[in-house]
Amino acid sequence: MGGSGRMMGEINVTPMVDVMLVLLIIFMVTAPLIQQGVAVKLPQTKSQTLEAREDRMVITLSKEKRVFVGETEVPYARLRAMLAGNLKLQRDKEAYLHADRDLPYGFVVDIMGVLKDAGVENMGLVTEPTTQP
Repeated sequence: MGGSGRMMGEINVTPMVDVMLVLLIIFMVTAPLIQQGVAVKLPQTKSQTLEAREDRMVITLSKEKRVFVGETEVPYARLRAMLAGNLKLQRDKEAYLHADRDLPYGFVVDIMGVLKDAGVENMGLVTEPTTQP
């Protein structure tokens, strides 16, 4: 069978390094795609911008009145129950609301009420800075 019959005491790490490099490349390519989010036209304001924190829960309301918790679409009928059972929301009691500027005011206020009922005490309304001087 070739060789002297002794066990080899060294580990060949080349295949492991190859796999790790492939995983790194896959991660580098997919990471920007994950952070896309839901496209909405946010209202513009001259107010001072807040620091965005990655760990906050984000509720997005699209122009079509679709509700997203993070990247996941949630039917309006199940939103209250889903938020009430969310451990992160119950622990932090904070959320960011991204609402399309073309939505009716009443719909946005209705969602804000659902968030308040679910235990949100601090809510950030996300806007874009104005482009006009």
